[in-house]
Amino acid sequence: MLEAGQARIHSFQVVPKLPEPIMPLMDIAKNLWWTWHPAAVDLFVWLDREAWRKSRHNPVKMLGMLKQDRLERAARDRSFIHQIDAVKSMLSEHCTRISWWDQTHLVQNDDMLVAYFSAEYGMTEGFQIYSGGLGCLSGDHLKSASELGIPLVAVGLLYRSGYFLQYLNQDGWQQETYLDIDVHNQPLERVKDKEGNPLTVSVQLPGRDVHCAIWRCRVGRVSLFLLDTNLPQNRPADCTITRNLYGGDVETRIQQEIVLGIGGIRALKAMGIHPNVFHMNEGHSAFLALERIRRIREDKGFAFDEAHQAASSQNVFTTHTPVPAGIDRFGPDLMEKYFRDYVGGLGIDMEGLLSLGRENVFDKHEFFSMAVLAVRTAAKTNGVSKLHGHVSRRMWKNIWPGTPEQEVPITHVTNGVHARSWIGKEMQHLFDRYLSSSWQFDPVDYSIWEEVLNIPDDAIWRVHERQREKLVSWAARRIRQQLEARGAGTEEIERSAAALDPEILTIGFARRFATYKRATLLLHDLDRLHAILDNNEKPVQFLIAGKAHPADGGGKELIRQIVHFARQSGHSNRVIFLENYDINVARHLVTGCDVWLNTPRRGLEASGTSGMKAALNGVINCSILDGWWDEAYENGIGWAIGRGESYTDREYEDRVESEALYDLLEGQIIPEFYDRDEAELPRKWIARMKRCIATLAPFFNTNRMVAEYTHNMYMPCYQRGKSLWKDDFAEALRVTGEIRRYRENWHSVRVLNIESPAANTISVKDTVSVSADVQLGALTPEEVRVQLYYGELTSSGDLVETSTIDMVHEADNGGGVHRFVTHFSPERSGVCGFSIRIIPGEKNLASPMVPGLITWDQLDLNATEPQAVSSEPHAATAG
Repeated sequence: MLEAGQARIHSFQVVPKLPEPIMPLMDIAKNLWWTWHPAAVDLFVWLDREAWRKSRHNPVKMLGMLKQDRLERAARDRSFIHQIDAVKSMLSEHCTRISWWDQTHLVQNDDMLVAYFSAEYGMTEGFQIYSGGLGCLSGDHLKSASELGIPLVAVGLLYRSGYFLQYLNQDGWQQETYLDIDVHNQPLERVKDKEGNPLTVSVQLPGRDVHCAIWRCRVGRVSLFLLDTNLPQNRPADCTITRNLYGGDVETRIQQEIVLGIGGIRALKAMGIHPNVFHMNEGHSAFLALERIRRIREDKGFAFDEAHQAASSQNVFTTHTPVPAGIDRFGPDLMEKYFRDYVGGLGIDMEGLLSLGRENVFDKHEFFSMAVLAVRTAAKTNGVSKLHGHVSRRMWKNIWPGTPEQEVPITHVTNGVHARSWIGKEMQHLFDRYLSSSWQFDPVDYSIWEEVLNIPDDAIWRVHERQREKLVSWAARRIRQQLEARGAGTEEIERSAAALDPEILTIGFARRFATYKRATLLLHDLDRLHAILDNNEKPVQFLIAGKAHPADGGGKELIRQIVHFARQSGHSNRVIFLENYDINVARHLVTGCDVWLNTPRRGLEASGTSGMKAALNGVINCSILDGWWDEAYENGIGWAIGRGESYTDREYEDRVESEALYDLLEGQIIPEFYDRDEAELPRKWIARMKRCIATLAPFFNTNRMVAEYTHNMYMPCYQRGKSLWKDDFAEALRVTGEIRRYRENWHSVRVLNIESPAANTISVKDTVSVSADVQLGALTPEEVRVQLYYGELTSSGDLVETSTIDMVHEADNGGGVHRFVTHFSPERSGVCGFSIRIIPGEKNLASPMVPGLITWDQLDLNATEPQAVSSEPHAATAG
């Protein structure tokens, strides 16, 4: 090997020489549309199955591996050419047909364009710029956006070494290695300027500019633009900024996020692409909000507040993290190092910038959080499941001090998966036969999926068994490869490769090996586990896969424990760890297992999507009630471990929930699987499979998810931005002026006196009249909303099951004091309570809840020393 730098190396690119009749193969290969169309995959498999495997299912690379005589023979095969033409027509039709968006939204939103930013994208195992669930979700988002015709472009980073490849040493300890991604053998094209020269943009890092190439990847009709710092004009250290996904130290991370957020916005501008909605998928890309503010200031000469108001009106933020520790956070010194020269363009000082990333803007020592920055600069924020929405509101409520948790302006859009990417080929053929043909194009139609219930039991079971057989055959080859790479003996290799049984109950567990996911919960009571594994009449096998982050020793230890248990217990034929979890491994597992196991600590799984992929194949979930399963679970479609309890004692939690898991396995799952009729069919199991698919498929897919983002996030931001930006930002300037006026005068806003003539005891639906005298100072009654906030009063003095009523202005008492009145009627008996609050009345706010602008009776949140909360609100009892 001649190492780089030893000599001048002259380079050139060699491309496949495809005969003209099969040249459309390259067009198909360079559009990742092929990843969810089996007919396209079949073209490459037919050409050379072994080359397809060796290329890691990368058709661009594979075409370059084939000998010219093989290509010439293929070009003379009329049947093959006919298949190519048919697939090319399918691709063209996909990219040009009238879409869901065209039919339903185009007229009112003809110039909407969404820019979707994510740190990783998982679309195929052959293009390793993803690590796991977040990346696969991003990839599925693009695929569904293409199917629905959403006007969307995407931005990410081109990791030249991708994410690590995993293998285990003899002790079962995870090792990592990286492959160099040859960009010329990927579905990529370098973006060029009008003169045909490669286009670059630059970002400023301390003391130098870093230049970024822009690559385009086609995903159906969607374009994904990837930034790449591996350019000769950059310093060697800067060339490595985009080398590894989630690699390096904290400085590498902030550099990557500057390139993604700031560089991504500059790349769009350089290409002449002008989005009007910006979706930050997790906080990695949140610096884009700063760049958008800077650009508006530069173009219009606005102050920071005006530019912030205009920019944030178009921003959407999706958080995927259920704990603050999972968020990228940077120390004040590091932020100053990287932004001291940038902050002037924002029109604020460094403390002003740091406050944008702090929950408590007055805490000078709090680290800068990318998620907090995203929340503070987005018009819409959402979690990724119903439960995660609750968790996110609790986690970030301090950004809105004094706002009740349920009113914190964070909603949820539950994740989904791209149906045609994850449903097995055999199952797709079954659906083609028994369901309406539109299931592929309209997977959110519940009536279509109800037809699954009418599929003959023997038909769906045969398909499921074929997919399990396919999984076992593939896993056996995988095990052989693992052992050969580890230097195992021939006898061990042959014994292990033959261990898996294609006819027995197969339970899958595959996910990132973070400690909160509790991959070893199954090992909690070894006696009970041994009894399950030793049962030869009703045998069970577990297939386990997953990567731990290279720096996560705790996650690596979980892998080691599983491997050691399998070896030392004599159950290496029943507990199998499959190395290097990726999209290919996931695809085999979610299509071929019988049960999908998930055991996180409740509240720590934001969503989880692997269980959705399994469910679409009729693989039945057995999971803690967390993430998506908390809202998906119902009797008859799967099993719940526990009832959604929360624990403070972790050891007790593990004991209780492991026992619940063993109970389910011993008492329900294993007996039901082996309960066969005279036709050897497990009728109860099949009925559960059918209900699982019919119930979950139409909701937990990304077509529904992307349509929901479009309705609830993209279009409102597009319309709001349109309103604020028209007439040279006139409305943005007006709203900013109103908020400034609120902040200048809010210190004088008080609730002075509350009167209610109600007796201590009233009857249900009796009317309770309330009046409040409030001090507004220089603000007018029209500028505020004085609200009655009422509900049930708990023994600890909390108001729950609350509602609000806007009170009506009755009188100007003089001196800035005004009287507001209203009435309400308690609907239920019990102890009721109410309080009075004042919030801004401006109608064109992104949310009525503005941080720092809320005043409660006897509580001033803006005082230097906040007043103590009254032990209980004004109360009325109902009996």
